[in-house]
Amino acid sequence: MNTKSQADASSGPPKGIGPMQRREMWLAYLMLAPTFAIILMIVAGPLLANFWISVKPVQLADLRPPTVLVNERVRGRPKAPGDEARLEYRLRNSSQDEEIRNVTLSDVVPEGFTVTSHSEGCSLNGSKMTCDLGMVAPGWRGDVELVGTVSQAFLDANRPERASEPVITGDANNVLTNFEFTFENFSRIFSADEFWSVLRITFYYTIFGTGGALVLGLFAAQLLNTAFPGRGVLRGLFLFPYVSPVIAVAFTWVVLFDPFSGTLNALLTKMGVIADPINFFGQRAIEFSFLGIPMEFPLALTTVIAFEAWRYFPLSFLFILARMQSINTDMYEAAEMDGATPLQQFWYLSLPQLMGILSVLFLLRFIWTFNKFDDIFLLTGGNAGTRTLTVDVYEQGFALSNLGAGAAVAVVVFVVLVTFATLFIRFSPKEEGL
Repeated sequence: MNTKSQADASSGPPKGIGPMQRREMWLAYLMLAPTFAIILMIVAGPLLANFWISVKPVQLADLRPPTVLVNERVRGRPKAPGDEARLEYRLRNSSQDEEIRNVTLSDVVPEGFTVTSHSEGCSLNGSKMTCDLGMVAPGWRGDVELVGTVSQAFLDANRPERASEPVITGDANNVLTNFEFTFENFSRIFSADEFWSVLRITFYYTIFGTGGALVLGLFAAQLLNTAFPGRGVLRGLFLFPYVSPVIAVAFTWVVLFDPFSGTLNALLTKMGVIADPINFFGQRAIEFSFLGIPMEFPLALTTVIAFEAWRYFPLSFLFILARMQSINTDMYEAAEMDGATPLQQFWYLSLPQLMGILSVLFLLRFIWTFNKFDDIFLLTGGNAGTRTLTVDVYEQGFALSNLGAGAAVAVVVFVVLVTFATLFIRFSPKEEGL
C-alpha cells in the first residue's frame, strides 16, 4: 500500500486539462472576447491603418473618395405663374486624377415645376428625374438642365429646388481602399538627405532630454528626501512644470528667451556677459574653436532640450523619491558609523537600489520624448535645427499634403521604438536582490 502511494506521488499531477477545465477556459475566453475586441480596435486599429496608408501614395485630398459634386439652382427668375424657368444642375468631378464610371443623377422635380424639355440622357418618370451621365473624366465639369414653366405653388415656396437633395452615384478607384501597394513612400524618405539629419537630431533630443529629466529628478529627490521645514511646500512647487499647461509654459519660455524683449537677454547684456542678444530659439548653432578645431554648438536644439528636461523632471522626481523612502535606513546608519561619506552612501547604497526605477523611467521617458511633438512645435516650429521625426510626420502629412509619406515616417518611429524597448527590456539593469 505504501509502495503504491509513493509511486502515485512520484508520478506527479495528471498532465493536460480535463473536460470541466476546458469548458471553463472557453467560457472565460468567451466572456473576455468583448474586452479583447475593444482593445484591439483602440490599439491595433489605428496602428494597422497607419501601416496601410504608409504603403499607398495617399495625398490629403484622397481622404475623400472621388465623387461628382452637384450644385442645384433655378435660373430665369420667374415672377408669375406660367413664366419659364430653368432648373440647372452644375456638376464636376472632385478628383483631378481619377475617372468616375457609371455616373447617374437622380432628383425629384420641385412641386409646381412643369418640365417642357431636358438635357440629353435624362428621363422623367412622374416627378422623378434620372440622368445617365456614363463615364466622367478627371477634372470634368458639366451641366444638366430642365426647362419648364412654374405655377403659383412653385412661386410661393421658399427655395423649392432645395425640397429634395439630388443623388449622385458612380464607381471610382479609391487609392485609400484598393489593394495596390507601393514602397515609394519609404524609398522617398530614406533617399532624402534630410531624413538622416532629422533622425540624428531626434536621437540627440531624446537621449539628452531623457537623461536631463532623470538627472534633475534624481537630484531633486535626493534634496527633498531629508526632513526640513517647508519640505512639503517645495515638493508642491517642484511639480509646477509638469502640471502646468504646455502652451502656457512654452509661451513663457519664448518670452523669457526672446532676443529683443526677453528677461534673460536683458540680464546677460546688463551684466556684460554678452555684447549682443542671443536668439536662443531661432539661432541654429554657435561657432567656436576648440584646440584649433572649428566646432558648432546646437543652440536652438540645446535650449529645447533644456525645456524638455525642466518640464518633465517632476515625474522622475516623484517616482525616485517614492523609491528612496522605501529603502531601509539601517544600512545608511551602519555606513555612516563606518565612516562612509554622503557621496559614497549615495553611490554604493542608494544608486543600486534605484536602478530598477531608473530603468523604467528611462524607458518611459525615452518613448514619450521620442514621440514628443507639441513642445518643439510650440517653441520653434521645427526650425533652426530642431526638426524631429514627429515634426516631420506633421510636415509630410499636412504641410506637404502627403499622408503616405507622413505615415511612412510614423512607421519608422514605431519600428525604432519597438526595437529600442525590446533591447532595453532584455538588457536593462535590475535592482540588487531582484
